[in-house]
Amino acid sequence: MGTWAAGPFDNDTAADWCGELDDAAPERRPALVEQALRAVLDEPGYLDSDLAVEAVAAAAVIAAHLPGAAAVDSPYAPDFLTGGGRADLPERFRPVAVQALDRVVADESELADLWAEAGEPNEFLAELATLRAALAA
Repeated sequence: MGTWAAGPFDNDTAADWCGELDDAAPERRPALVEQALRAVLDEPGYLDSDLAVEAVAAAAVIAAHLPGAAAVDSPYAPDFLTGGGRADLPERFRPVAVQALDRVVADESELADLWAEAGEPNEFLAELATLRAALAA
């Protein structure tokens, strides 16, 4: 699965997506975040784990912009976030991110199935629950 931990940036696909986000011009970053979230919501049937992982990373980027959010310190997170930078993300992304996280943990999600098969779904679900709670507040 290319996963090192349950954190939103701690897998190969999320790290690659974060690299693309870093490489993008700052004015392009909001569109990339929204695209990752919408891809999950627009996917019919069984949700591919790569789409799910990118949406989780996008949701974590949004959460990092919330007032009082903890500093992002994952070495796999976007460098602009770990350096204290920000993206101009609209407030309307928050409910979309919540919906995307709900889709990631629902039935018909390969990512949720992979964590269940690994025998460690609680750590993954707890990480997403914390992220969801911050976004839904």
